[in-house]
Amino acid sequence: MPTVSIEAMNKHLAEISQCVSLGAIALLILDGAGWHGSPRLVVPDNIVLLPLPPYAPELNSVENIWEYLRSNWFSHCVWDTYEAILDACCDAWNALMAKSEIITSIGTRDWAQVKQTVWKVASIGFHCGLRRPRI
Repeated sequence: MPTVSIEAMNKHLAEISQCVSLGAIALLILDGAGWHGSPRLVVPDNIVLLPLPPYAPELNSVENIWEYLRSNWFSHCVWDTYEAILDACCDAWNALMAKSEIITSIGTRDWAQVKQTVWKVASIGFHCGLRRPRI
């Protein structure tokens, strides 16, 4: 989405909700973005929101993945159009998805070995061509 807002988050939650298997619950771990905790959010019954503490990068390994993407694909870049930005982001994401071992090494925490398995499963889903993995 080109913007972040409560309305965008509500659309995102609705889309995730449609991908959750019948009878399952999706747990979404959220950082401190203002729209993540708004009372105006419409949280579907099959989603539970879990906010992280205000500053806890060690709990949010995806922050390290964003840093990897920024430093390996986006540093010192200027794009002429919004479409060029989207293309660059998609190219970087697809290149990263092809390297599951990098995602595993970035996302693994010694104290939380389960995360390694989760990343491998997500990576396998992408390699198998799943567009909307079932949760």
